[in-house]
Amino acid sequence: MLAVCALSLFLVGLDTTIVNVGLPAIGHGLGVGTRDLEWIVDAYTVVLASLLISAGALADRFGRRRVFQCGLVVFGLASLVCALAPSAGALVAARALQGVGASMLSPVALAIVVNAMPDPRERARAIGVWASVFGLSMAAGPVTGGALVAALGWRSVFWVNVPVVLAAVLLSVRFLPESRAPRARRPDLPGQLLLTVAVSATVAVLIEGPRIGWGSPWALAGYAAAAAATAGFVLAERGREEPLMDLGLFRRPAFSTAVLGAVAVFVALTVTLLLTTFQLQHARGWTPLAAGLASLPMALGATVCAPLSGVLVGRGGPRRPLLLAAWFTTAGGALLLARAFLVDDAPHGAGGLSGTGGLSGAADLPALLLALLLLGVGFGFANAPITNTAVGGLPADRAGVAGAITSTARQLGSAVGIAIAGGLVAGAAPAGLTAASRAGWVVVTVCGLFLLVVARAARRR
Repeated sequence: MLAVCALSLFLVGLDTTIVNVGLPAIGHGLGVGTRDLEWIVDAYTVVLASLLISAGALADRFGRRRVFQCGLVVFGLASLVCALAPSAGALVAARALQGVGASMLSPVALAIVVNAMPDPRERARAIGVWASVFGLSMAAGPVTGGALVAALGWRSVFWVNVPVVLAAVLLSVRFLPESRAPRARRPDLPGQLLLTVAVSATVAVLIEGPRIGWGSPWALAGYAAAAAATAGFVLAERGREEPLMDLGLFRRPAFSTAVLGAVAVFVALTVTLLLTTFQLQHARGWTPLAAGLASLPMALGATVCAPLSGVLVGRGGPRRPLLLAAWFTTAGGALLLARAFLVDDAPHGAGGLSGTGGLSGAADLPALLLALLLLGVGFGFANAPITNTAVGGLPADRAGVAGAITSTARQLGSAVGIAIAGGLVAGAAPAGLTAASRAGWVVVTVCGLFLLVVARAARRR
């Protein structure tokens, strides 16, 4: 049962990052620029972030296995449409539909696992596995995407979902038990609408701001829409007996810092993946496969450290792995920032090494790979303790909501990270991508330092 649920989570996480390395190929194939490519990624993450909590409530009411299987079907059909999309607009719409299906998988599968494992220690180990699988999927996406794009073209990153979905549907029929909440919450349509507007407006302003101007009337309207929707959401949720989001959870310092930590981790991850992808392919002339393989140290670090993080959380709590995540992420971001001041963007074929102005070609690639390894280790150590910090000490009826809010924070971080990185490189020429990325590496470093705050809150809890 845990394996089936983890497979669905792996699929959700994989589709968050597998597209990144194929963005240049998608842009070339559909004839679109960087800003449209940002929407291809963020259409998925914005919808996913907006609907995660509502999907969990629907599963509590109508049956978790039923909603889970429905999500698999929607996700599989949307993947088919993505693979066949004739234009960027069609692909963005299909990616949004993918987000609808994915929203029915992540929190619902976690609820299935938690409901079937009443023993607290067994449940803690299962949550550790859960968080580890999600970290692995996010880190494995660029490597998988690079190999698929190189071998079969960019559409293959969507075709690959179909057999996995079919297998998951068949296995869910055989192994997943049906369950419902003893008392399901009523739907909160106003809260859902306001949350969607707040998230969408925020991401839209971040993506379109460099093009329309940060002080333009359209940008000001976007700021107003995001602020009004956020304020309306808070007021609406405070006045409801059964709100979409339990805002009282944010009065717990450990929970609120864990949610912000989830945002920070995924901002750092997506900024790193997008900036590295564009620099290596656009500025250095690397192939998608070479760019994907360059992220292999990140995937390796996450693969080794994510299970270890779950073990450390189970034995001694979340503080130690959070400290490790903080220092490794900070070190990786600082190394990439230093590298951005020491290399140029002269293309040198598939090897893509800089040969002038700073680091030599022999030193540039090891510095990049070491930085990605450090970030992968930090990412691997981060997910399990953040989830544990968010839900630790809560009763079972509130742990599900807390987990859903943390998952929403992760996807919001992914969307914001894509928007930040895309805004930095959208107007940059290939020769200036390294200089344009410096602010992004500052963001990654600051995200790593913020995890120290999360670790402190976890200790004090």
